[in-house]
Amino acid sequence: MAPSDDRGTELNKFRERITFEPIGQVSNHEQVLYGLRYATVARRIGETDPFHEEVGYWLWDPGERQVLRCFIVPRGVALIAGGTVEPTDTTFSLVAEAGSGTYGICSNRFLEKEFKTVRYELTVTVLDKNRFHYKENTQLRMPGQTDLFHHTDENTLTRVTG
Repeated sequence: MAPSDDRGTELNKFRERITFEPIGQVSNHEQVLYGLRYATVARRIGETDPFHEEVGYWLWDPGERQVLRCFIVPRGVALIAGGTVEPTDTTFSLVAEAGSGTYGICSNRFLEKEFKTVRYELTVTVLDKNRFHYKENTQLRMPGQTDLFHHTDENTLTRVTG
């Protein structure tokens, strides 16, 4: 569910492709991170042009037991979400909030005024070694609306090699 052009609600069926590339160990003084660089492209069913793209990193901080997802969307939103995760967990959640100095959200002027992202929530479930499911809830404050708009996405992805 996403905001439509008239600030209402639209539902989109889509296909997405996420590519991951290991970046190996990242040393930051005493902190050691392990990561994946990723890129996402989503297209509405029946359309060839993407309606959503993002690039970023998935990072694991074993010392702090933190998973981080850092990404930017070419609409002018940058986000770092994080959460505590045990190495054996198959389901985990990450959160980012506007104004946070650690896991936060930064937007361009237009989005800050018209579609301010105030909270981002992501839950990932690893189904097996080749599939995972995610559910996102991006909460937006829009002028003239008293309630937050819940921009939601959900999908199950399957590993494709080659």
